[in-house]
Amino acid sequence: MNDFMTVLPEATLTALACLVLIVDVFRRSDAVNVTFWAAVFSVLLVLSQVAIYFPEQSGLAFHGTFVHDPMAAVLKSFMLVVMLLSFFYARDYFQRRGSTQTEFYILALFAGIGMMVLISAHSLLTVYLGLELLSLSLYAMVAMTRDSVEASEAAMKYFVLGALASGMLLYGMSMLYGVAGTLDLGALSGAVADESRHLLFTFGLVFVLIGIAFKLGVAPFHMWVPDVYQGAPTPVTLFLGSAPKLAAFAMAIRVLADGLGALAGEWQTMLVLLAILSMAIGNIVAIAQTNIKRMLAYSTISHMGFLLLGLIAANAIGYAASMFYVIVYAIMSMGAFGAVIMLSGPGQESDRLQDFAGLARRSPWIGFLMMILMFSLAGVPPFAGFWAKWFVLKEVIAAGNAWLAAVAVLFSLIGAFYYLRVIKLMYFDEPESPRAAVGAGEDAHLVFSVNGIAVLLLGFLPGSLMSVCLAAMLVNGG
Repeated sequence: MNDFMTVLPEATLTALACLVLIVDVFRRSDAVNVTFWAAVFSVLLVLSQVAIYFPEQSGLAFHGTFVHDPMAAVLKSFMLVVMLLSFFYARDYFQRRGSTQTEFYILALFAGIGMMVLISAHSLLTVYLGLELLSLSLYAMVAMTRDSVEASEAAMKYFVLGALASGMLLYGMSMLYGVAGTLDLGALSGAVADESRHLLFTFGLVFVLIGIAFKLGVAPFHMWVPDVYQGAPTPVTLFLGSAPKLAAFAMAIRVLADGLGALAGEWQTMLVLLAILSMAIGNIVAIAQTNIKRMLAYSTISHMGFLLLGLIAANAIGYAASMFYVIVYAIMSMGAFGAVIMLSGPGQESDRLQDFAGLARRSPWIGFLMMILMFSLAGVPPFAGFWAKWFVLKEVIAAGNAWLAAVAVLFSLIGAFYYLRVIKLMYFDEPESPRAAVGAGEDAHLVFSVNGIAVLLLGFLPGSLMSVCLAAMLVNGG
């Protein structure tokens, strides 16, 4: 019974996702909002369960395959909040385009189950199960617009590359299992400490790290990110660029820190190379982009490179800094793609940079919130993005890698250019042709306002979130 109570949020979400699917099948053709509200209720119920059963210490269930700890509860809470807000963004987008793509909500719920399993995984088997459930749902979401050639191509590329990365990850896991004789991450941690099998474990580590790097979208395993972000419907891009990053971060902590902590020297070196490549490719290539979704995709690559800096520190404070970073990034990314949804109209994707020209005059409030989001993504103080970068840089320097922090700051300065360019377009440039006022509904306006203000408040009160992340990581034993 204790085991069941531990997985109550996951079990509830699974049951409700199946129920929402049945509701959607049997609803009247004109009752589109029934599916939406059923999905919203499902997420709210699960979020309340996560909050009520918030653990004070780490506990295992189902023979050690599932862990229930503060880190998992915090990440699940933010993941569910991001899911909830993405539903409101998506409904407004689909309504204004006269579309009834209710499968978005159902696939998002199933992806949510995968993310929750992945966040609480304490076995290589649970890691793989959670990852595959998440990935399969995302592949279907990207291909959701069946009459779009661009979306179909993006989904195909994502599926093929994702299958390849999944195969690499599974091969690495099989190597680790073959050498250690266990799938349990706790037992694996003890086995890895055996110096005589160091080389074999390192061989498995390389393949496992490829799978984690692909899921995070870091270079050189980033090839799918720009095409998928641009080709997918904007609500799908918004969802894809925010919630799954929280699960991918948890996967990295569970496998690298909890399972392969004794190989920290090896994976730190690999992560340094991945971080530098990601920050370089992401920030430099983003400058050349004229499509904002594509620009934000390269921005994601650079941010994931920054995220790795906290992991490189290989201590609880460094992991807490990375956790703070990924939470703040998910909120900022959701807001940036939310702005694209706000501007998009019937039959028109406002995803070119030029579409933002003169936005501050057309809609001062949306322009102001977008400016906050761009400043935050650029890492300008006192916004949340600045503190996210500050915390990870501080830990990198404390770990004796001051040169790496200097490289990160240099690439961050380069990256500031393309964020500030958006602000220049909104406040100083004239649109190519007269454009109508922003036609987003009241719900979307409210959600976007909450999104932007949350980034602003996190900038003024970063210590509150950082203390939560630090407490979670100290309990986790990072």
